[in-house]
Amino acid sequence: MTAAVSSTPRARLAAAGTALTLLAGGGTALADAVALPRGDLFAPLLADPKQPRFSGSIGHSTSDVVDAAVASVAFGENLGIIRWPGSTPGDGVQLNLAGAVFAQFDLGAPSSDLINADYVIGLPLTYRRGDFSARARIYHQSSHLGDEFLLRTRTDRINLSFESAELLLSYDLGDWRAYGGGEYMLRRDPGDLRPGLWHAGLEYRRAKPLLHVGELGVGRWVAGLDLKSWQENNWTPAWSWKGGVEFASLSRDPGRLDRRLSLLLEYYNGFAPYGQFFADDMAFLGLGLQLSL
Repeated sequence: MTAAVSSTPRARLAAAGTALTLLAGGGTALADAVALPRGDLFAPLLADPKQPRFSGSIGHSTSDVVDAAVASVAFGENLGIIRWPGSTPGDGVQLNLAGAVFAQFDLGAPSSDLINADYVIGLPLTYRRGDFSARARIYHQSSHLGDEFLLRTRTDRINLSFESAELLLSYDLGDWRAYGGGEYMLRRDPGDLRPGLWHAGLEYRRAKPLLHVGELGVGRWVAGLDLKSWQENNWTPAWSWKGGVEFASLSRDPGRLDRRLSLLLEYYNGFAPYGQFFADDMAFLGLGLQLSL
């Protein structure tokens, strides 16, 4: 007699965990799954202006919307829900919850008006095996203009919101990291937005430390170039560059990405990455501070 196959939620979770750990190259069991893990298996993108993190920058922005000093801030995080480790430390599969708010303020206005705020929430599934890592994510974004900015400029408001599916692949080679992939909007408002986007970049993190600062850890030179090309803008690339000094806490666990505090010079050129201004050319030069995993 053929044994019955269990279809309970516990059995389905066990099967999913086994499949994920086999994918990650491990022979670990579901019992080895780590709940609420610290860090992530896919390192945050240094130069991506829409990477969930805590950050703030101030500089000069030139665009059709504003030509003045601008402050850009982000409040967000990527939180691990569960990790299925691989057989090698640092390898595995992890499910996360990531969310952030990205806001820009016109410092040239009498009350430093809020220009725009983008609200992003998603479920990234990340994977690492050796120097290769990947991030698959479905996320939602909605954008809202500031009331004072609307009253002062009489800008026509667009109700921009969408859900998008993203896949990024990444490879580490010594001090360098290259990544690439894209995303596709599953639903969008306005409905006539074209849905495709390519995304690629290159990062450098100097392995040799510049200095040690007590518990803060190791200072090192970092730089990143992030490129995005959206079908809606006829695939014209927009690029973001950031470079400076990064401090990270010292970890005894080679598979854990610890907190990073970075002081960065920032430059952006291309179609604006924020809200309904996606069809406006923008240039930004400033200085930023960012904290991330």
